[in-house]
Amino acid sequence: MKRSHPSNELVDVISSDDSSSSDEEMEVSTENDSKQLTSEGALMRRAEMYQEYMKHIPIPTHRGSVIPYTSWMGLGKSIKQLYGQPLHYLTNIQLKQWDQLRIGSEDEYRPLDAIIHPCKAEATIWLIEEVHRNTSSHHYVANLWLSDPMHHAFVDSIFPQLDSTS
Repeated sequence: MKRSHPSNELVDVISSDDSSSSDEEMEVSTENDSKQLTSEGALMRRAEMYQEYMKHIPIPTHRGSVIPYTSWMGLGKSIKQLYGQPLHYLTNIQLKQWDQLRIGSEDEYRPLDAIIHPCKAEATIWLIEEVHRNTSSHHYVANLWLSDPMHHAFVDSIFPQLDSTS
C-alpha cells in the first residue's frame, strides 16, 4: 500500500496480520523500561537522601590517637570504629583504589604506617571525607551505584546520633 508522506513522496507501508506478537513485545519492553525508570528514580532518591545525611555528620576535630595500619582500607575500618561514624561511599572506594595501587610495587608488602605517618594518613582521609560529604553530587553517586550492583558493600551501616541543632 502507498501513502503520501508530508514531503509528497510516496512511502511503502508494510502491514502484517501477525501484529499481536509485536504488541506483546512492545508491552513487555514498555513494562521493563517503566520498572527500570522506577528503580533508577528510587536509586536517585536514595543517593540524594544519603548525600544529605552525610553532609550533616560533622568531621571530628579532636584526633589524639595514632592508629597503626597496614592498608588504607584497614585504616578506614579503624577510623570508623574509633570515631563511631561512617565514611562516605566515595571515600571507601578511594581507599580501595589506593590499596590496589600498591599491588606490584616494591613496597607492596611493607606496612603502610612505615611509609606514611599514621597522623598524616588519617588527616588525609578526613580531608577527602570532608570533600566527599560536602561537595559530591547525588547524581554522580547514583550513577556510580547504577553501574555497580555491589555498591552497598561500600556504604557503611554506621549511624551516629546527629545533633538536632545543626
